[in-house]
Amino acid sequence: MNNLENKNTDTEGTNGSQIKDSGFSNLKYMLVGIVFGIVFVKAEIISWYRIQEMFQLQSFFMYGVIGSAVVVGVISVQIIKRFNIKTLQGEKIEIQPKTFNKGQIYGGLLFGFGWAITGACPGPLFAQIGTGVTVIAVTLISAILGTWVYGYFKDKLPH
Repeated sequence: MNNLENKNTDTEGTNGSQIKDSGFSNLKYMLVGIVFGIVFVKAEIISWYRIQEMFQLQSFFMYGVIGSAVVVGVISVQIIKRFNIKTLQGEKIEIQPKTFNKGQIYGGLLFGFGWAITGACPGPLFAQIGTGVTVIAVTLISAILGTWVYGYFKDKLPH
């Protein structure tokens, strides 16, 4: 039996650390989230108009932002692998191999349609609400409900 067969799918993509985060640690995450939200707002990537421009192929702006994030992600993963970088707790970072399945197509289409219709994806939802666009709370509740529905039907869906 190989090592991947012993992995619990509920912790897929995580190191499964047994180290408990302190309140201070959680505060750090909240502060990073706030800074991330401010960057989203200042960069206008949470703007409904920018998102609609992207989906109507009227502007390259959002494609440039997304493309830049992909490039930074690829470079970061290569650096992590090449230099064997560890977590702050000293754990080895394990990046599990990914396999393609048709459920990713369905999920991607649903995600894209939802993003185009609402003008929001999960990343900037809280930043949008924080800027006063409280109608996005409907999108947030829908995202939470959709996650719950997926979890409920996960075993019956194509993987």
